[in-house]
Amino acid sequence: MTLLLPVLAFFFASLSIAAVGARMLQFRHGLPALVSRRLQDGRVQSVPVSSPPSRQAVLKALKGLGARVPRSPREMGRLQLRMTQAGYRGPEALPIFYGVRVVLAIGAFLLLATPILVRPDLLLALSALGVAYLLPGMWVGRLAKRRQHRIQLALADVLDLLVVCVEAGLGLDQAMVRVGQELEFAFPDLADELRIVNLELRAGKPRIEALKNLADRTGIDDVRSLVSMLVQTDRFGTSIAQSLRVHSETLRTKRRQRAEEAAAKTGVKMVFPLVFCIFPAIWVVTIGPAAIQFMTVLMPIIKK
Repeated sequence: MTLLLPVLAFFFASLSIAAVGARMLQFRHGLPALVSRRLQDGRVQSVPVSSPPSRQAVLKALKGLGARVPRSPREMGRLQLRMTQAGYRGPEALPIFYGVRVVLAIGAFLLLATPILVRPDLLLALSALGVAYLLPGMWVGRLAKRRQHRIQLALADVLDLLVVCVEAGLGLDQAMVRVGQELEFAFPDLADELRIVNLELRAGKPRIEALKNLADRTGIDDVRSLVSMLVQTDRFGTSIAQSLRVHSETLRTKRRQRAEEAAAKTGVKMVFPLVFCIFPAIWVVTIGPAAIQFMTVLMPIIKK
């Protein structure tokens, strides 16, 4: 048995190193192929991947279940906007969301109301039903915040490229198309939004309405201020390149201030892990030996 343990440890370590090496080799060979394909085509082309039949069946069942759930128009509008901000713009996204919500709520209730896992408890089952009903909405909100954060970080770089394109002689619409194509690999979320703006302009929507739709889809204050600036520039005929350059500098200043604010909050946020995680360990290491020695000396005296 003592000889078997080192052999198993060596075998497990070898498999782990081989898996990490294979993953790194796959990434090393896959990235240049993607870059070369971009250099050849001028853009990154995504290969359509067909989902397995089992997944399609599950999505179809969730969609059918969600379509039968009663919904209020006010909640649907708010939820549809939230899912759009999270990146789910398909017509089947909302029914699938309602289907997932119903399945999670009913599943949580049945697990705790029936003797499958634990002793049945109706109050606990109702609490689990409410929590499971709210979890999909919280998850969509978290995805939307992550996507908004990515767009917010990419906005300043996009404005710099827009300035270069406008100063090179392109119009604002053509500049947004070009920037969206160039940044599809680095910032796919914002490039996707610029592509939608271009599609709306091609469909015949006015530029002001397409830009306002962009602000509504993202839900970011920096994008709203950018849209307001572009609308005013288009209305009063001022220089677009100069306005974009000033706005880009303003965004970079705001991003630096947000980073400084987050750094200033670090000291306060570190209090809780220090008190609940690090301080007990330090207390055990420093005072533990003294307490043990103290008890060793006093216990015979107390027994006497």
